[in-house]
Amino acid sequence: MSRAKRQRALSIRTRRAFRDPRAGRNTRERSVTKNIFVIGLNDYNLEKLKRLRGADDIAFHGLIDPAALYDTEVFDVPAMLAEAEEKLSAFDGSIDAIVGYMDFPVSTMLPILGEKFGVRHTSLEALLKCEHKYWSRVLQHEVIPENVPAFAAFDPFDEGALSKIGEAGLTFPFFVKPIKSSGSRLGFRIDSPEDFDYATRRLREDIGTISEPFNFLLDQANLPADIRAIDGQYCLAEQVIGGRQCTLEGYVKDGKVVPYAIVDSVRYPQVLSFFYYMYPSKLPDKVQAKMRELAVKVMEHVGFDQSGFNIEFFWDEVQDQIWLLEVNTRIAQAHCDLFEKVDGVSHQQIMVDVALGNEPDMPWGEGKYKVAGHFFYRVFFIDATITQVPSEEETADALRKVPDTIIRPQVHVGMRLSDLPEQDSYSYALCYVLIGASKQSTLLWNYEQVMKSLTFEFSDLAD
Repeated sequence: MSRAKRQRALSIRTRRAFRDPRAGRNTRERSVTKNIFVIGLNDYNLEKLKRLRGADDIAFHGLIDPAALYDTEVFDVPAMLAEAEEKLSAFDGSIDAIVGYMDFPVSTMLPILGEKFGVRHTSLEALLKCEHKYWSRVLQHEVIPENVPAFAAFDPFDEGALSKIGEAGLTFPFFVKPIKSSGSRLGFRIDSPEDFDYATRRLREDIGTISEPFNFLLDQANLPADIRAIDGQYCLAEQVIGGRQCTLEGYVKDGKVVPYAIVDSVRYPQVLSFFYYMYPSKLPDKVQAKMRELAVKVMEHVGFDQSGFNIEFFWDEVQDQIWLLEVNTRIAQAHCDLFEKVDGVSHQQIMVDVALGNEPDMPWGEGKYKVAGHFFYRVFFIDATITQVPSEEETADALRKVPDTIIRPQVHVGMRLSDLPEQDSYSYALCYVLIGASKQSTLLWNYEQVMKSLTFEFSDLAD
């Protein structure tokens, strides 16, 4: 055997000798290529990931079929964790990061998988301090009380819940939502006892799809007794807050909190449903600076680390009051294309770099556009059946009018609107339209031109 062949054989035996049998991976030597596992990875996001800086040296692997996360509201978290662990354990290579850009249950599974397979992650307890909405409010109130609305936890199955909310100091109007929810699901504005009766009926019917998987995750954590008593069946009532809404994107690496961008969230007039997200924000610089300061205080206080996050805020311009709405423990997936159009790459760059332990290599202002929008084309029916969606010809016509636009219908012919997962309580988002422009007015004009080409039709409208 030649010297070169002997060296190759020795190298192979050495790598095999130091393979970790629990994780099925090599723990002594790593190849140049990094292996990143992405929970719920789909083709749309994979293409964006491949365009990140340094992506040529990364292999992205999917964990859990995206349909099991996108197309349903029923999550068997123990089965998902078992499936992910089996695939990771069988992988014959280095496991360098496990990431996700989706809300529950993806975000809450990451600490469990991260701990088991030895990759960078925040603790499950720190994550739950953000995602358990009551616990999060308690902790926020400890450090930024003037920016947190009045709140109270309640059990929607308790016939005396409304009275107890009143005893806690809340009066009409107030807002209610589950202790754990995503996408404004099962959130209601309450202006009267009748509104509260309607909301609790809906919550009693549907909260089990949230509470059961969330309670499983709560059982994996070390929780204070008073927080453990407020489990996934509970809801949060809180003072109505308002103003100009936005989302601050940030990350924490090795204990350092870094807010890096703010995206405006614009609602349809007179309703709670989102019309579009726009980047960069048009809020005054001093307001953005204050939001960054608040974000640092909150994320340091909860001990969140090694991950991206985003925080939703309101700025009441009349009162010059900033309110913190909620904390999310991942980058906002709906903002990925905004950053790509304006800055040159998706802010998945932040997610990947932090997960690998690198300083984020995020460009700023290197994209094709000065401003970008993620629009939600919605209908405000109670329910209906889809009878027509945009044809290939209509889509092609829209793209000729506004090049570089991404059109992502969320429905198909024959589908009932009520079958759409992760919708708010007042509307259905039929289509996402992602557009870039030189300024906000052009952005809105471009959206109108696109929608003039697209046809959605319905039958069996519910009264």
